[in-house]
Amino acid sequence: MAFSEVRPAKEEPNWLELPREVTAKILHKVGPFEIFTTASLVCHLWWKICMDPLMWRPIDLTTHPRYAQSKLEKFCIHAIERSCSQLEDISIEDIATDEVLKHIADSGSHLRRMRLMKCWTVSDKQLSEVVKKLPLLEEFEISFGDLSKDTLELMGKCCPHLQVLKFNMQEIKGYECDDEAFAIAKTMPRLRHLQLLGNRLTNEGLLAILDGCPHLESLDLRVCSNVDLSGSLRERCLKQIKDLRLPEDLSEVSIYTEGGNEVESTDEDYQIYLRDYVDIDWANERESTDEDYQIYLRDYVGQL
Repeated sequence: MAFSEVRPAKEEPNWLELPREVTAKILHKVGPFEIFTTASLVCHLWWKICMDPLMWRPIDLTTHPRYAQSKLEKFCIHAIERSCSQLEDISIEDIATDEVLKHIADSGSHLRRMRLMKCWTVSDKQLSEVVKKLPLLEEFEISFGDLSKDTLELMGKCCPHLQVLKFNMQEIKGYECDDEAFAIAKTMPRLRHLQLLGNRLTNEGLLAILDGCPHLESLDLRVCSNVDLSGSLRERCLKQIKDLRLPEDLSEVSIYTEGGNEVESTDEDYQIYLRDYVDIDWANERESTDEDYQIYLRDYVGQL
């Protein structure tokens, strides 16, 4: 009688035995919303890792659930506070507000990169207050935001390490203004990368930038309809700038062309806007104890 060989069952890997730093790197990949709403609820160990300020040095909120604006703002502020003033890199899309910027300023003494995309409600006044508190800032990006020449000058003076500036707006044909270009040329001599999609600068403003920013390596002038790159100006740009994007190059910039940011609302969008999402209390847990973890689970689950 033949006996079949009995093989021992394959052991499943125990994820809790991974080194803490490896687990942290894995959890970083899931995103900040998933860290709070899912990963932090798996077990006490993961909760401790998720609540570690080191996890919140970089914060990427460019993709997020379609919650009500007030709830997204509340989550954003809690994520910033969770960094415990160790914030180094933050990217926000759609949900940046003046209140969010206040918290960035209070936690951003180590901030090196800040990206604010589609920040419709951010005021120039609050931005001017923020840049005063970001001495280590190296990269700044803003699109569809209110940024005056005075704030740009202040940024150049208060952020001496600034090397990358992306200041993008929607094109307004027939309107010329070199104020921002002059402010950049005057106060940002260390710039190496400059993007000005849809800007209203003219050839005069461009010349000022070329003179005032001698270390510039890349310059993106797409949708800058007031710039005429012909003759000697074109030759100078090609000679001085390694990576030059021309005004007539409209690839991947339709949102910045005149009328290009209009999006038709649908019934589904309206229903999502009206929907009453669960109000999660993103309270700061002070200690990583078993009791705190149980309270965290109780309060979270109790509000679902």
